[in-house]
Amino acid sequence: MSDYGFARASDEVLAVRNELADEAVQALRRAGLPAFLDGGTAPADRAGAVVQVEPDAETASAPVSVGWRCDPGMVEAAVDSLTSGGPGTPAARYPGMIGQHMQSTLIKILLSAGVIATPDNDTMSPERVLVFGMMSDLPPALRPTFVPPGS
Repeated sequence: MSDYGFARASDEVLAVRNELADEAVQALRRAGLPAFLDGGTAPADRAGAVVQVEPDAETASAPVSVGWRCDPGMVEAAVDSLTSGGPGTPAARYPGMIGQHMQSTLIKILLSAGVIATPDNDTMSPERVLVFGMMSDLPPALRPTFVPPGS
């Protein structure tokens, strides 16, 4: 069972999800962004692209997701602003705004590396990026064939 009482995915399924997460991390690092697996050896206050693997057997959405974590000082300033009653201040909004700005960049980088990624449609985490697999995993008839002009 997972932390929330849902059936945990099998070790084989988690291995495939972890491979996909590793592909996402490598794609983002090759682009020059700091990227790491959440819950790994990275400290909790590390900034950059945070890749998470869904441990539940049944996923309502994607098996892997990516979000952007601002510098810990900015997150702390946002928390301080919220606890002092200033939810409308720029400091309180900054981490979420940056996460939303980074979302399209993360998606473009992942797609260019052959990772199937899309924006999350969740009002609780609208800045998240959902990762579903690799384009190479798709049957040839379903793979995108678009070639950007000038390539």
